[in-house]
Amino acid sequence: MLSLLAATEAAAQTPRMPAPMPMFRAPIVTPDQPVDAAAPTEVPAGTTATDAIETVTADPQPVRLTAYATDGGRTLGEGVVWRVFTTKTDTAGHLELAAESNNPVADVELPPGNYIVHVAYGRAQANDTITVAEGTNTKNVVLEVGGLRLNAAVTGDVPIPINLLRFDVFSTDANRAIVAQGIGANDILTVNAGTYHIVSYFGDVNATVRADLRVEPGELTDVTLYHRASQVSFKLVSEAGGEAIADVDWTVKTADGATIFTNTGAFPSTVLQEGSYLVFAKRGDTVFNREFEVQPGQPREIEVLTTVY
Repeated sequence: MLSLLAATEAAAQTPRMPAPMPMFRAPIVTPDQPVDAAAPTEVPAGTTATDAIETVTADPQPVRLTAYATDGGRTLGEGVVWRVFTTKTDTAGHLELAAESNNPVADVELPPGNYIVHVAYGRAQANDTITVAEGTNTKNVVLEVGGLRLNAAVTGDVPIPINLLRFDVFSTDANRAIVAQGIGANDILTVNAGTYHIVSYFGDVNATVRADLRVEPGELTDVTLYHRASQVSFKLVSEAGGEAIADVDWTVKTADGATIFTNTGAFPSTVLQEGSYLVFAKRGDTVFNREFEVQPGQPREIEVLTTVY
C-alpha cells in the first residue's frame, strides 16, 4: 500500500510531456494562383527535397537577356523583340507566354524553372533555352544576323525607276518559305545569315529575274539584279509621229496568244520581258493591230497606225 502511494506521488510530481506540435505543410501554388501570405506552406507527402526547395523559392527571379549580332560581335540595339515562353502548352497546344520586352537588353522576372527564349531583329530570329534559378540569371543569344540590300537595272546598266521595282525573298529549303514580300529597291532587309532565293519584279506583267544569294553574318550584302526587259508605251495615230487618239481599248498578247496586258486610254504604258508581242487597239467597232519586238534597253514607244488598215 505504501509503495503504491509513493509511486502515485512520484508520478504526480513528474512534469507531463508536451503534446506534439502540428506538422508544417506548404500549400501547392500554381503560377497563375495568388499566394496567400497568411496561409501555411504545405509540402505534400512524397515530395523530394529539390521539389520542396523549388516550391519555397517560386518567387520571380531577375533575368537579363542580351542579343548579339554575331558570336563575339556587337550587341544589337533598337528593334529587338524578346518573348519568353514556358515549356507548358495551353489548350490550343501553344506555348504559354511568360514575359516579353522591346528593350535591346531586356530585364524580366521569372519564377524558377525552364523556359524558351525567342528573340527577333528585323526578319532575323533565334531561339534558345534558359533554366531560371534563385538569384540573378543572364542569357546571351547570338542571332548570326546580316543585311541584304537589293536593286535592279536593265541589261546595259539602264536604271529602273524605284517605283517599278519590288522584291520577294524566300528560303532555299524545299518549302521555299516566304521570308519577306514586296521589299522596295535599296531597302535594307535584316535576316539570319544564309542563302536566300530572290525574285525581282520589274513592273506588273512578266518581267522577273531570280537569283540565289548568300548573306554573311555581320555584313551588308549589296546586290543588283539585271532584267532583259523594257518599258513600253502605246499610242494610236493616224500618221507616224502624230497625236495620240483618245478612248482606245488596248490589249497585248504574247506570240502564243496569251493576253498579258489590257488598258484603256490614249497613252498607256507597261513593262514587258524581252520577246515578240502583238498589240490590238480597239476604237469603237474598229480594231487595229501591230506586231512588235521588245529588246532590253531604254523605254520605247509603239505606234499603231490607223492608215495602214
